Amino acid sequence: MRLVFVTQEVDPQSPVLGATVAKIAALAARVSEVAVLADRGIEGALPTNCVVHRFASRTKPGRGVRFETALARELAQSPRPAALVAHMCPIYAVLAAPLARPLGVRVLLWFTHWRASRLLRLAERVSTDVITVEPTTFPLPSRKLVAIGHGIDLAAFPCVERTQDGTIDLVALGRTSPAKGLETVIRAVAQVEDARLTQAGPSLTGEERAHRDELVRLVAELGVADRITIADPVPRPEVARVLASADALVNNMRAGATDKVVYEAASTCLPVLASNPSLAAFLPEELRFPRDDADALSDRIRALRSLDLQALGRKLRSSVERDHSVERWADRVVELASR
Repeated sequence: MRLVFVTQEVDPQSPVLGATVAKIAALAARVSEVAVLADRGIEGALPTNCVVHRFASRTKPGRGVRFETALARELAQSPRPAALVAHMCPIYAVLAAPLARPLGVRVLLWFTHWRASRLLRLAERVSTDVITVEPTTFPLPSRKLVAIGHGIDLAAFPCVERTQDGTIDLVALGRTSPAKGLETVIRAVAQVEDARLTQAGPSLTGEERAHRDELVRLVAELGVADRITIADPVPRPEVARVLASADALVNNMRAGATDKVVYEAASTCLPVLASNPSLAAFLPEELRFPRDDADALSDRIRALRSLDLQALGRKLRSSVERDHSVERWADRVVELASR
């Protein structure tokens, strides 16, 4: 079986899309070849049975033409690909479907985000199946929806034995988007005198850069710069090390998407404090709080002192192993591609 996988970037160092490399590799272990169409990528990041076509261009029309040309070449090869996986960007499914579906090539849209758009509605209509983490992590109603877990590389995030002392070291990882609810996290940590927080992540848009500045100002206004750090992005290979040094991850992401770092942290046996209702079945009650409720979050942070964090972390890793491993993710994609 051959597959086509379309993504923005193939780079294991990327703090945003580095996890995609493990997903492509897991697919490659199950099929004869994966043809990867990417806007950008580095050499040598994927197994030898993967071929990478880059469609980067200085203009949007140029990218579209190069994308369609590369896809047409792959569809013309024998054996024909069984399916195309459009990773996160609905435009990939929209552009691919008119070429792929008439040839019997299934179009699988992978999408997990809270934002619905007209483009996403169109992508849902033209895709064969829509794959996501949980039923609540796709923002539109769809009979095509299939929940397959988040696809975490457990080997890259091994369980870590941690010791508890008097200080509560917290970490929040991710882009400085207002959707992450980081202001609430900062205000909550400021209320707990023996808690420290490191927030690390990229700021890729004007809105995210402006929000990062707002967070830095808030830390200064609250007088907690000695305990709260707004840090630079963590290179993908360093994420596991950062998680290993923490007592808990804090996540206040708005409903409708579940950050993969929640599951990566759980894979390292790190407890996660989170507000997202999509995580209700994944996290026990003592690790959840109402979104944007700084007082409730500060109470949860204080309560960490009385919990067996290692036992909680081991249970979370077991859940990742059962429902969210990259192996399970790849098995489900191949199963859908084979229909």
